[in-house]
Amino acid sequence: MAATAPKITYTATAEQVEQMHQAFDEALAQVRGELGRTYPMLIEGQEREGSDTFEVRAPADRDLLLARFQTGTRQDIDDAVAAAKRAYPAWSGLPYMDRVRVMRQAAELIRERKFRLAALLILEAGKNRAEAIGEVEEGADLIDAYADQMEQNNGFVRELDSIDPGERNRSMLRSFGVWAVLAPFNFPHALSAGMSSGALVAGNTVVYKPASATPIAGYELARCYLDAGVPAGAFNFVTGSGSEVGAALTAHPDVDGIVFTGSKEVGMDLFKEFGTDYPKPCITEMGGKNPTIVTRNADLDKAVEGVARSAFGFTGQKCSACSRVYVERPVYDDFIERLTRRTGELKVGDPVERDVYVGPVIDERAVERFEKAVASAAGGTIRAGGERLTGHGYERGTFVAPTVVDGLPTDHELFKKELFLPFVAVAPVDSLDEALALANDTEYGLTAGIFTEDRAEIDRFFDGIEAGVVYANRKGGATTGAWPGCQSFCGWKGSGNTGKGGLGPYYVQQFLREQSRTVVVDSDAEDLEAVEEAGE
Repeated sequence: MAATAPKITYTATAEQVEQMHQAFDEALAQVRGELGRTYPMLIEGQEREGSDTFEVRAPADRDLLLARFQTGTRQDIDDAVAAAKRAYPAWSGLPYMDRVRVMRQAAELIRERKFRLAALLILEAGKNRAEAIGEVEEGADLIDAYADQMEQNNGFVRELDSIDPGERNRSMLRSFGVWAVLAPFNFPHALSAGMSSGALVAGNTVVYKPASATPIAGYELARCYLDAGVPAGAFNFVTGSGSEVGAALTAHPDVDGIVFTGSKEVGMDLFKEFGTDYPKPCITEMGGKNPTIVTRNADLDKAVEGVARSAFGFTGQKCSACSRVYVERPVYDDFIERLTRRTGELKVGDPVERDVYVGPVIDERAVERFEKAVASAAGGTIRAGGERLTGHGYERGTFVAPTVVDGLPTDHELFKKELFLPFVAVAPVDSLDEALALANDTEYGLTAGIFTEDRAEIDRFFDGIEAGVVYANRKGGATTGAWPGCQSFCGWKGSGNTGKGGLGPYYVQQFLREQSRTVVVDSDAEDLEAVEEAGE
């Protein structure tokens, strides 16, 4: 087995960072030599081609054909679900530690292939280097974290009390069966790895559909699983349109559970429609309209950097991205001037370049959404950005300028509607109480942040904010940057439906259901001795 590339952390030396760039450049050159190939689906461990394909192109250069993928059919879904159903008894029947070992091997393969996987993410999703490498690291850590949960909970088996000395009682969490895993485009490796590994390590089998904009990451993850020893049929990879392949998968009667990350609209439809004959588990993470509060007691250097990184990291295409900011009036003018200046300093361009921070948005539909948002800001002030970028190679991709808007009423749609764009709206407030009321005035409740050096204000924020992931004074990202085992990623209100988050300690339990087992034992010598000892 090849040596695992070292993890780059915040304490990495300049030499380590340079080695990382060199390794990445080598992987990028290799990946470029593979572009344009046609990828199969993977059903029961076998490659499958269809009668038609669709193209995947780089958002930084739409002229660059990255790959072709199969346009799956309902028959492909039927076959994949049947394969997963056949594989379920053997996979679920393994001792949990055997599944843990396989999953940990998959995590190690991901780390070995880190730079290759990151290079593909940059081309396919338009992530910058730090975002792409971080996502691959996160995917491996997610698998390990969920394996840890199985170990720490002894496979989720507990001995229970008994009121009858002849009874032996036990609670077990047992797997459901076949799970559909539906992944988004924005974290095509990490979220795919997290959702699927949670299902797999618990003993379920999986039919996995990636987003059509980013299926290469999904294929590479499938290869990591199969190479690690996940049995044929336990993980199946299908591609195609959401309206046909996705709909056929989620409506399939032999699918026992669904896990989904994406828009609130799609997530709510799944939640309402899945399990019509009887309730079935449906885990949804559905986005956010994430606020940051900046009080008069804030360190503005931290606040400006935290908001800029959170609003414009991966071009604002994170469900955790900061998209609205409420600033107390005494520091408002200073904050907005600094944020405007910092936004203008961010380099936008081809994300393969080392110093690019903001890459393209994912496709032309995102550009159209951006242009509509800019138009709707009429009456406010566009402090930075507000345009699609052209010239200097920008015209070949889907590049828009990071945008800051203020001067709008706080009930404007830009403070309400999730955009999934590098677009942040800012407004002044008179108090922390007003800021909290505005922050909570939304259907979403995913992430939120505050900047203040007053501990009492932090406590009021934590107690009053209606969001599942909350941060105080996070310069590295006001509302973004959760990591497995460090921050649970849990959506409240319209941002999620289970009250338990990915990355956190209760995630794997959602892929299991409880069975209580009682055995009445005969009064043999051993049992009589135990009863007599208890009587003493």
